[in-house]
Amino acid sequence: MRKSSRRTLLAGAAAVLAAPLAPLVPLASSPVLAQTATREKVAAALPKLEAFARQIIDKKLVPGLSIAVVHRDEVVFLHGFGLRQVGKPEPVDADTVFQLASLSKPLSSTVVSALVSDGKVSWDSRIRDIDPGFALQDELASAAVTVGDLFAHRSGLPGHVGDDIEELGFSQGEILHRLRLAKPEYSFRNGYSYSNFGLTEGAVAAARFSGMGWDEAAEEKLYKPLGMKLTSSRYRDFESRPNRASLHVPVDGNWASFTRRNADAQAPAGGASSNARDIAQWLRLLLADGQHDGRQLIDKAALQRAHVPAIVRGIDPKTGAASFYGYGWAINYREHGVEWNHAGAFSAGARTLVHLIPGEQLAIAVLANAFPTGVPEGIVATFFDLVFKGAPTRDWVAPANEAFEAGYKEMMKPSLAYATPPASPAAALPVAAYLGDYGNDYVGDAKVMESGGSLFLLLGPTGKRFPLTHFNRDVFVYSPMTEAPKARIGVSFLIGPDGKAAEVTIEDLNQYGLGRLTRTDAR
Repeated sequence: MRKSSRRTLLAGAAAVLAAPLAPLVPLASSPVLAQTATREKVAAALPKLEAFARQIIDKKLVPGLSIAVVHRDEVVFLHGFGLRQVGKPEPVDADTVFQLASLSKPLSSTVVSALVSDGKVSWDSRIRDIDPGFALQDELASAAVTVGDLFAHRSGLPGHVGDDIEELGFSQGEILHRLRLAKPEYSFRNGYSYSNFGLTEGAVAAARFSGMGWDEAAEEKLYKPLGMKLTSSRYRDFESRPNRASLHVPVDGNWASFTRRNADAQAPAGGASSNARDIAQWLRLLLADGQHDGRQLIDKAALQRAHVPAIVRGIDPKTGAASFYGYGWAINYREHGVEWNHAGAFSAGARTLVHLIPGEQLAIAVLANAFPTGVPEGIVATFFDLVFKGAPTRDWVAPANEAFEAGYKEMMKPSLAYATPPASPAAALPVAAYLGDYGNDYVGDAKVMESGGSLFLLLGPTGKRFPLTHFNRDVFVYSPMTEAPKARIGVSFLIGPDGKAAEVTIEDLNQYGLGRLTRTDAR
């Protein structure tokens, strides 16, 4: 869950929370494989699902929702609720386009399955054979990593590397090239670390081997064949949709819409946009093992490979049960057999979720235009209760919200150190001590300059400008995140023997030790 992500602090929150949460539905000791989701049970659950969604909107838990349910190859529920944007009258409907965030990952997995079924690339294709310019710091991983490894988040890449510099304006190619600088979090294929740009490399490489760019491959191999007319992997397409949902974040207890999120750099991992109507067609394809309206669009074996556990994602501390990750999918084994799901989150204001129970031929998608919230998880768990139990067994929204809020607060902890200035801060050195050019191979060039008596930090290829506020002696703070303007991030200068800064460390870029920049100009 990055996920998806704007800078390391909130990028971490979004990516961790976008990764599928621990199961909300209790695990059973042994699977029961006989179908129990009868047509009658599903039909009886749908009016209650609609009423529940309306309650969510009435309580203002999110501004807007769109929900699709597929059962036995039929779209049995397709509704929108609430508003596309707070303060405006336009309602959400089944055609309202949402940004999917990390729900893009399983969608991209299906695209690659289609490429695999063409025989031009394999889940086992080595990245080095497809994209010789790509490398990881570990030579073994560089030589052996495959498309499947990157989709399973088992390459060893640390979770959010690349996310932290994405918002600075680097291109996709520049970010992917910089991944080689990151020390591995795990040894190759020996651990799970959710990586937006790792998966992006796997997808882009697979498409390139087939002679296409990623957005073209997604359109030609999945969106067009399924008639997903309003689905795209290009941000400009989302922006052009008249019926689109705006992003929302909480401000003083209310939902506010003032953020934007262009995720083109990580399009396969977080840049897709779609609506409930289109997503329903994708769910039909998945439940039918690659068939759609009587045609085998994707080879069954290629598609099923993505749904085989490739790495252990986590262990439930209460039950000891393992959860898994396949190729772009979270995989769990519960009382109704295997289940596939994936969530998405943008800290700038989006939440999404799909959840499939293939043995029951049942699937649900929930799209929401707000962050942080566990509403999609709560709706899905409630719906399954309605189908299998006849009524909700508990309030599922509250614990899901608590999980998201806890994760959000944990990720915000680094900024708390700078929430309150020291009572008696040490004075800063004269401004001239900090001015100058800095850089490293990961962050690139940076500059500290003075304007109007204030210090500014310039980052990224276009010199994105951030005010620096003095905190204590050689430590300053800045606020890089539009969605969290009160968050304060430390910027610390190391003063050399000549009385001038020799280095600057930018804390939100230093999660993996890559945020320390040395002075590059003459001192």
